[in-house]
Amino acid sequence: MFAKIGLFTLGGGYAMLPLMERELVGKYLSKEDFLDITAVAQSAPGIMAINVAILTGHRLYGVAGACWAALGAAVPSFIIILLIALFFRSFAENPLVQRIFKGVRPAVVALIMVPVFTLSKSAGVTRKTVWICVAVALAVWLAELSPVYVVLLAVIGGIIYGKMKGRSV
Repeated sequence: MFAKIGLFTLGGGYAMLPLMERELVGKYLSKEDFLDITAVAQSAPGIMAINVAILTGHRLYGVAGACWAALGAAVPSFIIILLIALFFRSFAENPLVQRIFKGVRPAVVALIMVPVFTLSKSAGVTRKTVWICVAVALAVWLAELSPVYVVLLAVIGGIIYGKMKGRSV
């Protein structure tokens, strides 16, 4: 079951929800359980489909189920990407392949931007605060600042802001 889902996790998992729901609800989970697992999986870092698989495996079979579900959801995608990478070298310089990849770039940007906009609403990004996202993206891109430093600075900034506002962190 999880290996079948794993074949389709290459896109990050959000497009996988209808397939996962069809595979899991009724057979293994109730509709309410699936919605609860989906909500938790969205808030956890990582690929949505793998998060759902891990949480479902854990709910059904404990820690061992979570481990097997993670493997079943991740290994098929890993093998497919590995095979593509092995054979890509032989035709990467082909002009037709290069044109295809140039044509796919706008679609990839769109696939990345849709979840970014969706998640930005959930994170509370507004017109007043969007400059922070833009500044961070530019710093990572143009100044080649490591995202690790960005996260560390955000944590430190959040602690300082919380203390200034009188909130316990």
